[in-house]
Amino acid sequence: MSPIKTGVLGALALSAIASAVANAAPVPMPAGSEKCYGIAKAAKNDCAAGAHSCAGQATKDGDKASFVYLPKGACAKIAGGSTTAG
Repeated sequence: MSPIKTGVLGALALSAIASAVANAAPVPMPAGSEKCYGIAKAAKNDCAAGAHSCAGQATKDGDKASFVYLPKGACAKIAGGSTTAG
């Protein structure tokens, strides 16, 4: 494959990835889970309470508005975790 074709294909792949990230949607809550706020790492959240449009968009670690889903009862065992947005 020529370098030009490879470059074009690479650019198209990156464009598709960027589009998917830009259109991140809420992650459905799994059965038996609860929202745990304040423990998500940057870009590793499942959603948030009014801070941004949703999954993977937390900009800092431990954001009190962003949450991840955990099995019920697990959040209370994690330092900094809360079942309500802070």
